Amino acid sequence: MIVIGLTGGIGSGKSTVAGMLVGRGAVLIDADEVAREVVEPGRAAYAKVVERFGDDVVAPDGCLDRPAIAAIVFDDPRALADLNAIVHPEVRAEIATRLASQSGGDHVVVLDIPLLVEGGGPDRFGLTGVLVVDAPVDLVLERLVNRRQMDRSDAEARITNQAGRHERVARADFVIMNAGTLDELEEKVTDAWAWIERLRTEGVGGAGSGAGSS
Repeated sequence: MIVIGLTGGIGSGKSTVAGMLVGRGAVLIDADEVAREVVEPGRAAYAKVVERFGDDVVAPDGCLDRPAIAAIVFDDPRALADLNAIVHPEVRAEIATRLASQSGGDHVVVLDIPLLVEGGGPDRFGLTGVLVVDAPVDLVLERLVNRRQMDRSDAEARITNQAGRHERVARADFVIMNAGTLDELEEKVTDAWAWIERLRTEGVGGAGSGAGSS
């Protein structure tokens, strides 16, 4: 088994790339999906979040109101740090459990972590390599405003609050520049998959070595 860390800024097309990799046989572990699951009612993190932020972050159906929480932490670094201190350990533990369930096989596991670079620190998951999906900022802004119908100022703020493009690329072993059509992206993912297959057959890894780009 090899584990590829997949990351990219908002609007980069990372989720589309993840789907294309799954189509080529990869097993996907989505950190955002895990983060949603660990704060479901009945989970330990749920009670801690409600205790910290109050009943106003509970939606009518009893689940956490994610937009309400996002509004609280977006401009409050201390609140964000408190939320991360509750959720991140649970996410890491669940990801470790899922990775362990895949061990022993000849798998390519793609670990989709949007904030892989922002998280910093040591590699907790034994990544064989890091794949970064990148796109020019003006194109990302266009996608967020025109495709996701986001307010332009909100889109700009979200881009600003993430790691810079140079920071992500510096962490990468392989970079996909997603600035064209879906067909062009498929070709770039094919190149990335060939790189992944080389890692699997040759046993070559090491995040941040700058192995290639497409």
